[in-house]
Amino acid sequence: MTTKAANMRRLRIRRHARVRDKVVGTAERPRLAVSRSRRHISAQVIDDSSARTLVAASSVEADLRRSLGQGGGGNVTGAQAVGKLLAERAKAAGIGRVVFDRGGFAYHGRVAALADAAREEGLEF
Repeated sequence: MTTKAANMRRLRIRRHARVRDKVVGTAERPRLAVSRSRRHISAQVIDDSSARTLVAASSVEADLRRSLGQGGGGNVTGAQAVGKLLAERAKAAGIGRVVFDRGGFAYHGRVAALADAAREEGLEF
């Protein structure tokens, strides 16, 4: 018998597989992949043609953890900080346009906050 958490994870992985069939990152327009857990959120800009991570940001990073305080990356404020940092790093690397990959997560809450913060910093998707 499976637990509710195991079933939810299995369903999220199935959703992510459907999304990944359609969303592919190229050198001109890499994929912005979001991953979240209960405590943290992370995002990567990936070029799937060369299978390389170009830029990454996470709430686990020491400088973000200090600035976020006790709540860490497990809230909307943390997700906004990660989105802003990721967009700044992408701009510095010469990346202006990306394809958004929500990773099977609902586009709501922390995932939407990260995306909105990245858009506000000038990343197009």
